[in-house]
Amino acid sequence: MDEEFVAPPLAVPIEQFLTDLANANRPANTIRAYRADLTGFAEHVDGGLPGVDVAAVRAFLSGIADLAPATRKRKRAAVAAFCRWAVRQDLLAVNPMNRVDTITVPKTLPRPATAADIAKVFAAICPRRPRKEVPVEVLRDRVLFETAYVCGARASEVCALHVEDFDLRLDDEHVRLHGKGGTVRTVLLHDRGYVAMLRLYLQRTGYSAGPMFRASINGRGGPLSYSAAHHRWSRYCAAAGVDIDIHQLRHSHATELINAGVSIEVVRKRLGHASTETTQVYALLADQVADNEIRAARRRRGL
Repeated sequence: MDEEFVAPPLAVPIEQFLTDLANANRPANTIRAYRADLTGFAEHVDGGLPGVDVAAVRAFLSGIADLAPATRKRKRAAVAAFCRWAVRQDLLAVNPMNRVDTITVPKTLPRPATAADIAKVFAAICPRRPRKEVPVEVLRDRVLFETAYVCGARASEVCALHVEDFDLRLDDEHVRLHGKGGTVRTVLLHDRGYVAMLRLYLQRTGYSAGPMFRASINGRGGPLSYSAAHHRWSRYCAAAGVDIDIHQLRHSHATELINAGVSIEVVRKRLGHASTETTQVYALLADQVADNEIRAARRRRGL
């Protein structure tokens, strides 16, 4: 874990809590965020753990009232997780979060990119069948981003893939994606052109094991980080003259499946959602797109 200063008086129990999270293999980003959030919370607590009460929690939440609802909800979740842990450890007799209101985040529909705009960005990287003089790093980028698109995967999931996660047996090609909370899902690789490009990439790199998308293409480096992938994606978008966030690749894949008549349950499993409620937003989005097209058609006809 990163060594950062945690303000007293909760320094020791917070560190114990974070250590337990690390031992439970919680993501490093989650632990980092919890550390920052709990450091802020500790500033509102007097007298150590006995001071962790409803008043302290409400004072903390009042101090962040100007932040976005999603940010406030995340910070509240960090405090709630810490309090649950403290109760389990018999460090707190009562969980103060039981008397603290939840924070509601307004639901917003995802914003998918059009297939045409995505194709422009891919073309700005390199063709699916690149010439030999195209650097392997560029081919790596094309394969990485297209993997996110054709699998509906999070970019962070794709960056973490290993060669061993791919099974490229003919007519049964699939990949194992490692999602949130240690979940694993298997996704069919149904696009033949993409699979051919994937095989070419493995042929050119000579990779047989280890990270699939390496920061150093000579094979000695670790996996390309999410931030590096995000930076490279932004560069390609600028070259293509389109504005697409990397996460929109996942949204676009899901929306395309819904529009093609794939069931919500199948899409849920493919995206790795824990609940169909999360996946349902793509059906709402598809309905909204259909409504907009109908309105546009009526306007063209003067109705």
